[in-house]
Amino acid sequence: MDGPSPPLNARRVLTKDLILNRLYMLLNGIAILALFYYRATTLLRIIQTRETPLLPYLIVIFSEVMFTFFWLLYQAYRWKPVKLEVYPERLPGDEKLPPVDVFICTADPSKEPSLGVMNTVVSALALDYPPDKLAVYLQDDGGSYVTLNAIREAWKFARFWVPFRRKYELKIACPAAYLSSKESAHEKFIGSNEFAAEKKIIEKKYAEFEEALEKNSVNASASVSRDHPPLIEVMTDENGDSDLKEMPLLVYIAREKRPGHPHHFKGGALNVLLRVSAVITNAPYFLVLDCDMYCHNPLSARLAMCFYLDPKIAPKIAWVQFPQKFHNLSEHDIYGGSLNAIYKSAIGFDGLQGPNLYGCNFVMTRESIYGTGKIEKDVDLNQLKKTFGSSNEFIKSLYKSYKPQLLEDRKPSAELQKELQLLASCTYDNGTDWGEEVGYRYFTVVEDAITSLSLHCKGWISVYIDPASPCFLGATTTNLNDMLVQQTRWAFGLMQIGLSRFNPLIYGPLRMSILESLCYAYNFLESLYVFPVYGLAIIPPICLLYGIPLYPKVSDPYFIVFAFIFLSSRLKHVQETIAFGDPLRNTVYELRVWMMKSVACYFYAILNAILDKIGLHEANFSLTSKVVDDEQETRFKQGIYDFQVSTMLLVPLCSLYILNLAAFIIGMARLFQKNDELLAQAVLSFFVVIVNYHLLEGMFLRKDKGRIAASVTLLSIAISAIILGCGSLLIFY
Repeated sequence: MDGPSPPLNARRVLTKDLILNRLYMLLNGIAILALFYYRATTLLRIIQTRETPLLPYLIVIFSEVMFTFFWLLYQAYRWKPVKLEVYPERLPGDEKLPPVDVFICTADPSKEPSLGVMNTVVSALALDYPPDKLAVYLQDDGGSYVTLNAIREAWKFARFWVPFRRKYELKIACPAAYLSSKESAHEKFIGSNEFAAEKKIIEKKYAEFEEALEKNSVNASASVSRDHPPLIEVMTDENGDSDLKEMPLLVYIAREKRPGHPHHFKGGALNVLLRVSAVITNAPYFLVLDCDMYCHNPLSARLAMCFYLDPKIAPKIAWVQFPQKFHNLSEHDIYGGSLNAIYKSAIGFDGLQGPNLYGCNFVMTRESIYGTGKIEKDVDLNQLKKTFGSSNEFIKSLYKSYKPQLLEDRKPSAELQKELQLLASCTYDNGTDWGEEVGYRYFTVVEDAITSLSLHCKGWISVYIDPASPCFLGATTTNLNDMLVQQTRWAFGLMQIGLSRFNPLIYGPLRMSILESLCYAYNFLESLYVFPVYGLAIIPPICLLYGIPLYPKVSDPYFIVFAFIFLSSRLKHVQETIAFGDPLRNTVYELRVWMMKSVACYFYAILNAILDKIGLHEANFSLTSKVVDDEQETRFKQGIYDFQVSTMLLVPLCSLYILNLAAFIIGMARLFQKNDELLAQAVLSFFVVIVNYHLLEGMFLRKDKGRIAASVTLLSIAISAIILGCGSLLIFY
């Protein structure tokens, strides 16, 4: 009698990290309690004696309370770090694998060049998965003829690339990445004349493909439309070749866009993809990719199945999340483009109920997104239509017995085409529960903030997997402006949810553990860092200039408490950076990015979220351009910051830097006069100055094109002078 099947996956608790984390929590927690005891007793004395102005002292205490609040939230990530392992070689045969749909979203070929987008499409078609169980859908929000023609060219090229990749068991699914790499083929084909000959054919076909897309992309920006009817085209073979079954399905979708009808950005695009794919293939699982995030490891879909085919946990899993990895990272990750700060927390998230949903690179079940469970046959049809809309065919697809009606030649019938037009219309959601919930229960209306969905999958869990060979590779931002704009957009979307009735601290505890609720709360409320950061970046430097002490003397035992909290936090960051496998210098880069986000991005995110909440601001997102500027790219690779940044984003950074620089230089004289009473404030300003030395270089030392403009520097000096002047009023309170 055969024994039990070997496991498809394994979860390993990172014991060493767990012990270090909890020891750090204990010691730092005790120190924080001592800090607030000191603040409380000192505050009472100040109220009685007025030895120190009260208002600046209260602002500093408020800032420390806010930092402590976020520190407590973040410890949930550190509570139980785990590492997941998968064994795809143990999966059953292809005949037992379930179908998978791949969703890719694009919007503007002038900002998302066709060659990159089509490499993503072709790489998805080349996944190591049964072709009759794989379908790829490209949703073009621009309704661009450039994108439509490009996907037709991609289909032609894929007819050569997909069989070639499978035949020679290539480990890279993306043609551009493969042809620019040193990888050849599986070792058993090395030296084969047949392989060498076929590779030359592929290289020629790719060159022709690249040339066709370049010609097709002329006037790409003019091809984008915000007012167009729905268009769905299933790629097929006009000659009726018999090998069509060897190719996965490829479908182009341009949902209807009309002025005055909200389209809900990426969330709305994914909703259309769900509906249209439901009546064409209706795979129980779907993989979501960004248009610049190509499939690198062909095994990615199979790796997800290592969880979905595990009978012990499969019924509970809503999604499997893969990390976003990037092929264009430089040796110096100065803009935090690797997103490693996020994925360090994901390791801890996985030890709870599972990770957040990061917007792409995840495989999800239709059942969890629909929230339907097992629909009974006698369920009220009108009730289903109230939730899912008027399409009878879409309603039928909710049942597990449903079989799509696509013909063998892959040409939709007239009846099916009519249904597809309805499902891709801009008014389909109107009057439905799906539409009235404005995406919060399903895909949020806020672009790149699909994380709100995580709060609604009650009873489900998720998993995070980071294999040695990256499953997906994309292009990260390579200049400061794009990074700040992107982070502002993300923070705005998250803050919208934080200010809604779906705030994790209120909505989460009824649906998940308290620790997971804390994780989500940190994620959604992180923009509130702006208040304590501004508080400590302004008040201590001003008080340093005026000789007003806010911290204990060096000789005071409580000075050790403040020093311990500061140093332990910095050392913990260093430990986590090294444990994650990053170079030590990344601790500085990550700290810089966090400071820049807190001062600039979070400020505008909160402002926009509040204005949006009271109806004075309409959410409007600009795409991060994927077009590469040669000069910026050179500076990026050399680890040199490019300060060709929007003035609105740059001025807050420079103003606070100048304030702290002036406070440190002038305050050194105060330090000698007041002995050691002002040392902590001097160290704090010195820390800001040293960590953000790149701003000093950009304003005063650099002469290249990427420096900070003189106008920005002068404006920042003026603003810092105004802050200092207004701050002088604080000494009277």
